[in-house]
Amino acid sequence: MNSSKIRKITTMGVLVAISVILIVSPLKFPFPSAPFLVYDAADVSIIIGGFIFGPTQGIILTIVTAVVQTMSDSSGGGWIGCVMHIVATSALVCTSSVIYSRKRTLKSAVIGLTLGSLAMTVLMIPMNMIFYPLFAGTPVDAVIKMMVPALLPFNLMKAGLNSVIALLLYKSSGRLLRQIALK
Repeated sequence: MNSSKIRKITTMGVLVAISVILIVSPLKFPFPSAPFLVYDAADVSIIIGGFIFGPTQGIILTIVTAVVQTMSDSSGGGWIGCVMHIVATSALVCTSSVIYSRKRTLKSAVIGLTLGSLAMTVLMIPMNMIFYPLFAGTPVDAVIKMMVPALLPFNLMKAGLNSVIALLLYKSSGRLLRQIALK
């Protein structure tokens, strides 16, 4: 294996490790209108990875992080949490990194992250209706009642906050990581 491939794999491993640390760290908080929904910043390093390596590698980072999280049982979500994490984060990372990879500008990053946040939020509507009843034993009607006051705002907040943090960090550290990883 050549040294550029090793640098890429190593950088991706570091990004997964950072994401897992952010998942298990105490740097999270419950959403006020639904305390069972807990914000974490785990998607930040995955978004940065998507910007550096592209959408396919961003999805790979998402899958590896979700599987490690599930195996460590840090969230208690089991396979349902794993699937929802993969779908939600993949929508955000894939959308934003596809747009950003076409034109690597701040404007493109902002547009990509905005559309990625919206894609994640919209995709989580059917995901919550399908998987939340299985996970929590809640009827679909109850999930529908939670959609506007809790689930939609939570997903928008989580995607938006992670996007803003990733954008701020990418501006300073992402370019350096990109130079190291893709040298």
